[in-house]
Amino acid sequence: MKYIIITFLLLSTYLSVNGQKKQDFIPFINAQHEWVDSVYRKLNKNQRIAQLFMVRAHSNLGQAYSDSVGKVIKKEKLGGIVLFQGGPNGHADLINKYQQESKVHLLVALDGEWGLGMRMPDSTISYPFQMTLGAIQDESLIYQMGQEIAKDFKRLGLTINFAPVVDINNNPRNPVINFRSFGENKENVTSKAEAYMKGMMDEGIIVTLKHFPGHGDTDVDSHHDLPTLDFSTERLHDLEMYPFKKLIKKGAPGIMVAHMSIPSLDSTTNLPSSLSKPIVTDILKNELGFKGLTFTDAMDMQGVVKYFKGGEADVRAIIAGNDVLELSQNSKRAIKMVRKAIRNKRIDKKDIEARIKKVLAAKYWLGLDELKEVDTVNLYSDLHRPKAELLNQTLADNAITLLINGDPIRTLDPLKKTALISIGTNEISTFQKEMNKKYLNSLNFILPSMANAEDISNLINELMEYEQIIIALHDSRTRPGSVLNYNDAVKNFISLIAKESIVCSFANPYAISSLAGISRARSLLIGYQNDSTLQKAGAKVLLGEIQAKGKLPITINSFFKYGDGL
Repeated sequence: MKYIIITFLLLSTYLSVNGQKKQDFIPFINAQHEWVDSVYRKLNKNQRIAQLFMVRAHSNLGQAYSDSVGKVIKKEKLGGIVLFQGGPNGHADLINKYQQESKVHLLVALDGEWGLGMRMPDSTISYPFQMTLGAIQDESLIYQMGQEIAKDFKRLGLTINFAPVVDINNNPRNPVINFRSFGENKENVTSKAEAYMKGMMDEGIIVTLKHFPGHGDTDVDSHHDLPTLDFSTERLHDLEMYPFKKLIKKGAPGIMVAHMSIPSLDSTTNLPSSLSKPIVTDILKNELGFKGLTFTDAMDMQGVVKYFKGGEADVRAIIAGNDVLELSQNSKRAIKMVRKAIRNKRIDKKDIEARIKKVLAAKYWLGLDELKEVDTVNLYSDLHRPKAELLNQTLADNAITLLINGDPIRTLDPLKKTALISIGTNEISTFQKEMNKKYLNSLNFILPSMANAEDISNLINELMEYEQIIIALHDSRTRPGSVLNYNDAVKNFISLIAKESIVCSFANPYAISSLAGISRARSLLIGYQNDSTLQKAGAKVLLGEIQAKGKLPITINSFFKYGDGL
């Protein structure tokens, strides 16, 4: 009977790893596995510690760079890579090369908050920003998006998505989170993140919530300096930590810890949260009960290395309780210093052994006990599935938000002489092209963000002849800001003409607060970002093909508040 039970348990574990249905991630990585113990025994002391480190990789920086990263992986036996810019085929070749050269197959991560397009915008699908998703009322669409992103990750040989962002963005001036957040409401952020998380998890990708304990209410970018979150413990637990608490209970597999000084949680001067044992171990692991993988934010950011130089930040990150360190400035130095810290009893030997085995167990759960080469045949077409492209447009159609409809859109007449003005662009926009299909008596105008007074005066004179004016506001910056990058002359023109116009904003929603008089527009449509799918969605609303269903996920000003949407 004992033999039968043991055989059954071994078979169950095998099926969970190698079959279609896996065991739940959290209990799996915290259980003992013979494969994990076997691999651990084969690694020397340095190689074991190396499993806790992930190095940066690009496929667009030339062969010499790629080879240098490969040498580091091979020599130091690192645990994983984080992919940045490049292309699908280049990334696939890198992954295949690095996996073949690694002693233990690598964890492969990418920041894919809006899918692979976050790092490969020219060659893969970019799904909507999270703030755009925050406007969607049908969360099953966000779950489906999570599934499709996970399928893309698996097709390219990726195993971890550093997403979703669950920071609550209640500070419009936030320079680093902002449009990357689902919005300002903690329940909305949590429910949207849960849908996204479950979609990816159900397809077998490790999800990493970020940035614990919450980076939404800062006005400093931790890439460049150490922000201070100067709030009470009660406020932090009730607001910033709320999504993390809820999603830990839903089985969140990974959490990324931010680099922020938080005096109410740890009063140590200039100590980033990522290096704080009271925050990482006492609060996240013990108080909140998180048993998944704890990742640091990038260890080469100024928010962490400004006050802890020479590898000390890496040692303190381990002491704090992190399982995986992302992008150490010097992993060879860090591994050596961690070993020294173990000898000096700054780091408990049994504790770090358990963390190393947890990382190895995650690899076993992912099927990394076997080498699976990424097939580059039909890779591009596989990453542009018609179903995924259709879903992307459906997401945009459900996000578009109507804030003003004083002069009902349905009264627009495609037979009337119509001026279609795109502002902030240098070429005919997707929005204009879509409107041109039915508005045959229309003319397209382009007004650059830095247009001069003479150009604006000429445009005003021409508009006198038109019966209908439709304005599209564009922000083509990679990181669309909370203030439009238009000069004063252009902003004054918008203020002057708004009351005579239908206005569609394809920019950061916060940005319309910088436009005086925008609240007097005949109609105002929010498209959230300068993406072709959102521009098509905006045109669909004006053409009467769809209704605007989105609700504002943030408060813009006293006129336009959270939850608004007609």
